Amino acid sequence: MAVAGCPDYFLHHPNYQQDNVERAANHRQADLIGPSFQQSTNRNSPSHQEDDVDLEALVNDMNSSFESLYTSVQTESTPLLLNGQPHRPAACHTHAQATSPHQRLQRSQPMHILAVRRLQEEEQQYRTSSLPAIPNPFPELCSPASSPTLSSGSLPQCQPSGKYIIKIFSEDGMGKVVEIPADMTARDLCQFLVYKNHCVDDNSWALVEHHPALGLERCLEDHELVVQVQTSMTSESKFLFRKNYAKYEFFKNPLNFFPEQMVAWCQEANGTIPPSQLLQNFLNSSSCPEIQGYLYVKEMGRKSWKKLYVFLRRSGLYFSTKGTSKEPRHLQLLADLDDSNVFTVITGRKLHNAPTDFEFCIKPNKVRNEVKELRMLCAEDEQSRTCWMTAFRLFKYGILLYQNYKIPQQRKTLLSHFSAPVRSVSENSLVAMDFSGRIGRVIDNPVEAQSAAMEEGHAWRKRSQRMNILGSPSPLHPSSLSGVIHRTQLWFHGRISREESHKMIHQQGRVDGMFLLRDSQSNPKAFVLTLCHHQKIKHFQILPCEEDGQMFLSLDDGATKFTDLIQLVEFYTLNRGVLPCKLKHPCTTVAL
Repeated sequence: MAVAGCPDYFLHHPNYQQDNVERAANHRQADLIGPSFQQSTNRNSPSHQEDDVDLEALVNDMNSSFESLYTSVQTESTPLLLNGQPHRPAACHTHAQATSPHQRLQRSQPMHILAVRRLQEEEQQYRTSSLPAIPNPFPELCSPASSPTLSSGSLPQCQPSGKYIIKIFSEDGMGKVVEIPADMTARDLCQFLVYKNHCVDDNSWALVEHHPALGLERCLEDHELVVQVQTSMTSESKFLFRKNYAKYEFFKNPLNFFPEQMVAWCQEANGTIPPSQLLQNFLNSSSCPEIQGYLYVKEMGRKSWKKLYVFLRRSGLYFSTKGTSKEPRHLQLLADLDDSNVFTVITGRKLHNAPTDFEFCIKPNKVRNEVKELRMLCAEDEQSRTCWMTAFRLFKYGILLYQNYKIPQQRKTLLSHFSAPVRSVSENSLVAMDFSGRIGRVIDNPVEAQSAAMEEGHAWRKRSQRMNILGSPSPLHPSSLSGVIHRTQLWFHGRISREESHKMIHQQGRVDGMFLLRDSQSNPKAFVLTLCHHQKIKHFQILPCEEDGQMFLSLDDGATKFTDLIQLVEFYTLNRGVLPCKLKHPCTTVAL
C-alpha cells in the first residue's frame, strides 16, 4: 500500500518486508500500540532496527488499523440504525471473524478525521430516519401545505397566526390602528369601524386606497380582501374611511351614468334602451357591450397627450389607429382589465399637464411608485369620466358588484347588531309624555305624539321670540343657541372655501341631493348651501331677514323663513322648494 509522504523504495526494502511479517506474527493482544511503534520510539533498546524500516512499518501498521477500525465501527453500528433489529450482513460477519485481535477497535488508537465525519453523518441520517413520526400537538401553527405530524429531524414550518395590523385614516388626518384577520373584506372592515365609532350605518361607508405620491385614489369593492390590497401598497400609501354615496348609484339610475352616445349597443338598437336591459347587458357575461368615445391619452414616458378614439370591452381597453374604425387590424391594446384597477387623479391637471380637469388612471397591480407605467387618461366632462370608470368596474367584476349592492338589503331582515344604527340605551327608552295634567302620562297614540311635538316646537319659538323682545342676557338661552346650534350638525363644515366644498362632494360621490352647509366668505352673516344635482355642484346663499323684530333665515328672499339652519335643512329634506332637488345625502366627516 502506497503511503503519502513515504518514498517508494521503502515498500521494496527486504528488511521492511521481513520485519513486517514478523511483527504481525508476534503481536500481543494486550498491546495498545504496535511493536513497530514501540521499537521506533525506543531508541535505547538493543534490538533497535534501522530508521527507514521502523518508519515504514509504523505507517503500514497504522493504515491497517484504520481500515479495520472503519470496518468494525460500520458493522457494529448498522444494527442500531435499523429500528433496534440485530441485522448483520454475512460479508461483514465473516470479515469480523477473520480479523486479528489486534485490529479490533481500541480507544487509544488514532482515527482518520474524514472517516469520523463520515461516520457521524451516516449515523445522524440513520437515526433520524429510524425514529417514528411525532404527532404535532399544535397543527394550527403549521402551514397548510405541511403535514399535521412533525417530520423527524425537522421543525414545523409555522406561518403567522392570521392577524394583521391595518392603520385607517379619517378625513381630518387622524389615524386608528386595528387588528383584522387575513380574510376580512372591505365591507366587513367598514361595518367594524361604523360599530366602533357609533356611526349611522346607511350602507354608504367605503374604504379608500390612497396613494399620495402618485396622486391617485379609489374605493375598494366590498368583496376585496383588505390584506391582499395592502400588499400592493407602498409605505406612503394608506387607507381612508369616508362615505361614498355613488358606489352603487348606477344600479338605481343607470341612464345617468351611461349616455346613449357612449354605449355601442344603444346605438345599434336605434332607440331608447330600458334601464333594466342596459344593466342586464353589462352583467351578462355572454353579452358583448362596448363603451366608445374620444379620450385624451398620455404617451408613456412623455408629457404630451393625444386624442384617440377608444373602445372599452371585457377583454381590455383599445384605441383605433384609423379614425373610429373597429376592425381588429386597427385596434391596439391600451390596458388590461384583469391585472389593473381604475383610479381617480386628485392632484389636478397641472401636475400631468392634462388638457381637462377630468383625469383618471389605469394602474397595474404590480406598479408601486413608477409613474411611467401608469396609463393616464382624460375625458371631456365629468359624465363621460364617470361612464368610463363605472364601465371599467362592471367589466372587471360583473355580477359581483350586483351581489354587493343587494347584500345590505338582504341583511336588513337578519338580526345583527350591524344592520341598524347604533343607539344608546337612553335614546331607545325615549317616549312621548304629556305633562298638562297633575300627573304625567305616556302618549301611546303616534298621531297624538306627533301633534304634541309640533305644539312644543311652536311654543318654543314663541318663547324665543318673546325673549328676543325683552332681551336675553343668558348665553344659554334658546335665542342664543339658535345661532350656534347648527355647528354641532354633521352637514355643517364652518369656514371652508368653495374649492374645498367641491372636493368634499366629489370625494363622497356626485349624486343627486348630496349637500353641505358652510359659512359665507363674502357675507359674514350669511351661509351657503352647496348642492349636487346631475353631477353638477351648485351654491345657494342663505341670507338673514328681519320680521317683527325677529331675525330669520331664508333661501328664497324671504318667501320661506326659518328660525335656524336645522329647521331649514329639515324643510328642504321634505320639500324641494326653489332647489333643483331635495336634500338627501349630507356630506359628513367622521373622526376615528
